[in-house]
Amino acid sequence: MRSVKFLVAAGAASLLSSVAFAADLPAPPPYAPPPPADFGGWYLRGDIGFSNQRVKNVSINDPALLAGVVPGSDRETNVFDTGGIFGVGVGYQFNNWFRADITGQYRGNANYKGMELFNTPVGGGAVAPGVDNYSASKSEFLFLANAYADLGTWWCVTPFIGAGIGTSRVTISNFTDLNVPTNGVAYANSGSKWNFAWAAHAGLAYKVSPNLTLEVAYSYVDLGNGATGGSATFAGPLTPYVFNFKNITSQDLTLGVRWNFDSEPVYAPPPLVTKG
Repeated sequence: MRSVKFLVAAGAASLLSSVAFAADLPAPPPYAPPPPADFGGWYLRGDIGFSNQRVKNVSINDPALLAGVVPGSDRETNVFDTGGIFGVGVGYQFNNWFRADITGQYRGNANYKGMELFNTPVGGGAVAPGVDNYSASKSEFLFLANAYADLGTWWCVTPFIGAGIGTSRVTISNFTDLNVPTNGVAYANSGSKWNFAWAAHAGLAYKVSPNLTLEVAYSYVDLGNGATGGSATFAGPLTPYVFNFKNITSQDLTLGVRWNFDSEPVYAPPPLVTKG
């Protein structure tokens, strides 16, 4: 009987010792899922904005007209109204600082007004002043392959810079030329021209959600050259001579939206395993 009581007492002491030892062990750390990556994946983009365009000079390639101008006497002023920009694109975020996309833009009609002052020889060394007033409208399609560097994120705002190369299709339409001294009027048919194009970008991106990012961006765009179709006076036949718009550039401001298709992974704690 005493041996049974001894065994019971020894078992109870062993159980209490095990419980006390277990109580002294540190509790396992709570499960913490790894932070989701904030980069990677395909995205679609859309942009709207407006252009602020310039052209280096406008001239006709008719040698007879050029011969009637005193060399070095011509002075030009060229002004474009603001034109709307509408763009779409698809891209990929490679890591947390580098991304690239392909974009297409329709750049709406921008009204053009120009004035050229020049002198024409009238004999005996004398010259007569001349004035041509130009008007037209211009639009483009612009296709670019772009690469961007994101420069870090502060309070969900990421500044970025980028560059793009591609092609533009410049269309000049409704061109008229009014010569003030003679009241002569010329016109030109619409013309389109494909060019090499490039752009430099800078802006700020704001991450609204893991999938949605807003952008405000500035771009300097070199669109190449434009040209009208054949020209004529209202009293004369159509000629093959065209008015050339040389070195068209634009400073654009745009508001963009990027939608990332990759969803963030959902982490679940590991299942509890118990031993029976």
